[in-house]
Amino acid sequence: MTTTLGTKYDVGGVLLDRPFKIRRLGHFGFNVVNMDEAKRFYIDLLGFKISDVAGFFTQRLTDEQRAKLKSQEGGFFTRHNTDHHTFVLFNKQAMDMLRGVEYNPVTINQITWQVGSLQEVGDAAKWLSEQGAPLQRVGRDMPGSNWHAYVNDPDGHTNELYYGIEQVGWEGYSKPRSMYNRGFREAPELPQINEFQEVQDALSEGIDLESGYRHIEELEPKYDVQGIKLPRPFKITRIGPVGLFVDDLEDAVAYYRDTLGFEVTEEMQHEGERVVHLRANTEHHAMTLAPMSLRSKLGMSDHTTSAFFGCQVANYRQLKDACDFLEENGVRVDRNPPAALRPGMDYVAHVWDPDGHCIQLYYYMEQIGWDGRVRQPSERRPVAFQWPDAVEPLPDAYNGEVFLGPWG
Repeated sequence: MTTTLGTKYDVGGVLLDRPFKIRRLGHFGFNVVNMDEAKRFYIDLLGFKISDVAGFFTQRLTDEQRAKLKSQEGGFFTRHNTDHHTFVLFNKQAMDMLRGVEYNPVTINQITWQVGSLQEVGDAAKWLSEQGAPLQRVGRDMPGSNWHAYVNDPDGHTNELYYGIEQVGWEGYSKPRSMYNRGFREAPELPQINEFQEVQDALSEGIDLESGYRHIEELEPKYDVQGIKLPRPFKITRIGPVGLFVDDLEDAVAYYRDTLGFEVTEEMQHEGERVVHLRANTEHHAMTLAPMSLRSKLGMSDHTTSAFFGCQVANYRQLKDACDFLEENGVRVDRNPPAALRPGMDYVAHVWDPDGHCIQLYYYMEQIGWDGRVRQPSERRPVAFQWPDAVEPLPDAYNGEVFLGPWG
């Protein structure tokens, strides 16, 4: 049990206001209707790699229900790094049918935040329940093997707190399904055996570790990307921030600040509406909250509460090349999105998936130092309407979360 000292909680020997600390956005997902087109957009064009196929969503439907689906694909777990999944893509029609819902404006499948330990996951679940936060479930899902607690925000968005997601190694194989015996549908007793021991047990049982899913790239690696031949002229190196449209901005800010522990970094105005940016680590913001009334003013799709899903590429050159590549492949690209949606981000492009979800592409995120000081707008350089061929470095260029491993 976590020791409570007054109003503080012992989190790995550090006294905090809640018994967990969110470190970063771990994965994110959309439920889409246009599955086949979305698969092309996220996998072929953006470069996420499939780590496992989620066919079980459509398999649970009746023949009559399946006949009504626009696509028979159930969904995909995908990744941009060695985490088993950093982006999930699921069939919205199938999920709505399974839930008995005719219309669901929340097309975000989940927003998943990494904490520091399995102890934090368990303590978070207990604490969140005590705070009156609607807890969905606690346990460990397969595929992915991450220990987690699911909780809803005031607008019905699923937030997952997790620890210990499966890592896909140099050979590219995900964990085989014969190793799914360690899934949990309830809070586990602690301590649990470690991941290395799970692999050792599988080997002793004669399980072939290379019998899991392995992604095969279908596009030709024809681009010279800073010395590496890749199938597209850029590489996504980080996910986030996440932008949400919410019914009650004050309620949403209070939830993410007071319950989940985010810090408000900056507030901006757009057409008379407040936009609030919050951070979880040293990045300027991991989350953006905007009122639902701003959605139509921004020209965003009215079928979703998602304002945007951020994807960072390795550098400015790749950002420019990504925009050209996506436009050449029929994707709508806006190189000058509203400033209120991108403080601390320098050059940014918005692109849209086949279902109308906005993807925010960028190469730089302002970093907040030990003193918590945020740059004032006057201290930031103006972003030119016509993007230059190259840019001068900012003081914290190439700082922040580092991408580990090769690009391809």
